[in-house]
Amino acid sequence: MRTIPLVGRGDFSEWRDAARALAAAGISPREADWRICGVEGELFDAVAPPELPKPDAAAPPLTVPPAFLPLAEAVVCHTEPGRFHMLYRLLWRLQSDRRLLELTADKDVAWARLLAKNVHRDSHKMTAFVRFKEIAGETAGRRRFFAWFEPSHFIVERTAPFFRRRFADMDWIIATPNGTASWDGETLIFDTRPGENPGHGDPTDELWRTYYASIFNPARLKLKAMQAEMPKKYWRNLPEADLIPEMIANAEANVRAMAERAASDPPLFHYRLQAAAQPLSQIVPAGAGMIEAVREEASHCTRCPLHCTATQTVFGEGPQDASVMMVGEQPGDQEDLAGRPFVGPAGKVFDAVLKEAGIPRQSLYLTNAVKHFKYEPRGKRRIHQKPDRGEIDHCRWWLAKEVELVKPRLIVALGATALYALSGEQRPLNQVRGKPITMQGDMVLYPTIHPSYLLRLPNEAERQRQQALFVEDMQLVGHLKETMG
Repeated sequence: MRTIPLVGRGDFSEWRDAARALAAAGISPREADWRICGVEGELFDAVAPPELPKPDAAAPPLTVPPAFLPLAEAVVCHTEPGRFHMLYRLLWRLQSDRRLLELTADKDVAWARLLAKNVHRDSHKMTAFVRFKEIAGETAGRRRFFAWFEPSHFIVERTAPFFRRRFADMDWIIATPNGTASWDGETLIFDTRPGENPGHGDPTDELWRTYYASIFNPARLKLKAMQAEMPKKYWRNLPEADLIPEMIANAEANVRAMAERAASDPPLFHYRLQAAAQPLSQIVPAGAGMIEAVREEASHCTRCPLHCTATQTVFGEGPQDASVMMVGEQPGDQEDLAGRPFVGPAGKVFDAVLKEAGIPRQSLYLTNAVKHFKYEPRGKRRIHQKPDRGEIDHCRWWLAKEVELVKPRLIVALGATALYALSGEQRPLNQVRGKPITMQGDMVLYPTIHPSYLLRLPNEAERQRQQALFVEDMQLVGHLKETMG
């Protein structure tokens, strides 16, 4: 019988080197006695390295399937005393059965997977429940923080890289009964000796309590599920946890209070749906013109999901008998708020180009291929997002109605989205720009850029060049407008 003493605090290389030497020397699991030392008050550095046998030169090379290494790395972090013997038994059996790990019903395989699952769960809890508290003073201009955590297993070294990535801009220490990790901005240092909890707090403790109290919903309280995600063992180190017993005790009364002050009227969105379901004859006043009727009907459009987040429908505007219709992509942030097309930054550029080309804006019918603003919220800003093909197709019905009622002789497609909505063409814009296309009913389609393109150009010289080309396009449009009457 050969005794192998290990510190056994999550160091995978410690077990790997010993197991590799034993297996190479032909030492079977029955002949190996794995001992965990350095417990019950003994000093960890007093554990002498094991005397490993010399390898058998005639023995075949030691190999394992790829799945064994991550499994073993997790298992050695567990606190189960028999884990090292079980892993060595698996290693030994894998030399004759490469597919052993696929046998989920095997006792050793099932046990190893269970221990690994416990370690993964403990690591996840550490990333969720570590609470940093600031330490007074700075080092080289960097703030310092301390956290105390009580894991079930030896996961500090395994999980600390997560905090190095997340909190690389501050110095921190995470102390646990199973070891300590520290980061100084350059080096991640581990110490297997038990840490100590100074028990100090900081002003952020109250912020955690305020946040937790604000998100707690008594109507959705499920005590077993809550304790499964936040076991009681972690409560004593979480500043917000002292609120939990009172919140649980008062949950039923708070639910009744919420029901008593619930709104008796349906939400505003309900009225929008009801209005959209009304016949057009009930929405549009008698005697209104057809373009006004369609505009009113479009204001209740729910054909695609864009209406849910937009402020309002932005319909076209201009003379109903205009000979030229300008079609853009979609309303922007300012158009969405004002309810009018081309009034934002791109609209100001467009106005300047029209003025230089000698085209009065009030003589044009201005509209967009898509009538609702599509955007991505970023803080307080709404960032434009390009409408997809389905959203454009949903809105083509409204655009076709506008073309049918206005009957323009010339339609200018400002950008690729407008070109697709009007013609179904998906060719690159630079291939068709400035080339008039004859459409049904002798209407002419003239493709060019959208004025917002000029705002996105980072080079000022290129922007001026492209704006001059855009002015030339509009001058040609003005000429066609005069010749068509």
